[in-house]
Amino acid sequence: MGLSFALLSCFTYAQEVTFPELEGFKKITKYPVYVPENLWDFIDGAADTYLALGFVDLHVVEYKKGKEIIKLEIYHHSNHTMAFGIYASERSPSYRFMNLGSQGYIADGAINFFKGNYYVKLRTYSKKPKILHSEESLAQMVAGTLEGEADMPSMLSQFPDEGRKKNEETYINESVLGQEFLKSAFKSDYQVDNDNFSIFLIKSESPKEALKTATTYLATAGIEAGQSDNGKFVFTDGYNGTIFLSWKENTIVIISGLAKDQAGIADKYTSAILQ
Repeated sequence: MGLSFALLSCFTYAQEVTFPELEGFKKITKYPVYVPENLWDFIDGAADTYLALGFVDLHVVEYKKGKEIIKLEIYHHSNHTMAFGIYASERSPSYRFMNLGSQGYIADGAINFFKGNYYVKLRTYSKKPKILHSEESLAQMVAGTLEGEADMPSMLSQFPDEGRKKNEETYINESVLGQEFLKSAFKSDYQVDNDNFSIFLIKSESPKEALKTATTYLATAGIEAGQSDNGKFVFTDGYNGTIFLSWKENTIVIISGLAKDQAGIADKYTSAILQ
């Protein structure tokens, strides 16, 4: 094993990420590089969610000081949006958020963040303040070594602020609203007075593609695109109830959770996005 394996491991890690030294800790690189074919060996049932969001590979290292261990996992995804998607799927608005990478949070010994095409997870079961401080220091160092965007996905800025639930935005890559033909949507949840609803934004590759997607959705309810004078539609989706649908150029807006007689609310938000 010895030397040849160690040299191979160092070379493999160097191609993707740099694992910083952490003062007072021994760095242990005993894990293989996980790829789509063997990700189940590491995270079992959760692998499907990662694979659906463009998982490329995973590097794992442990930092050990006596009996205390900090585990560092760096998940490489196909692009910045996918990295946001997997990060957002595991966050909660109740966590303590911090300025780390594009966004990060701390929760019960865990520090998670994303930056560029990477989703990073750190974990320690220690309750000692010095170890927790070291974990935060390590997270900052890792964020500094990773390349890529340190901003949130630009599409999120298109969601109106009024009523928007903070830090609950997500990204769905496949089967949006359970429909196989609806893909690549950002979702934001809202509460206005006693009304709770969700807005989905889909940015198609072209206006032609957006029209095709919209008309396919309308066809599930027996509606043709030319049946609306203002380009805004409301119909019943058998799986999701009332749906408000509109589009302009290559942007599609879908709103679910409102009743048909709440078209005024839907129009207000749709117009704010598509203006």
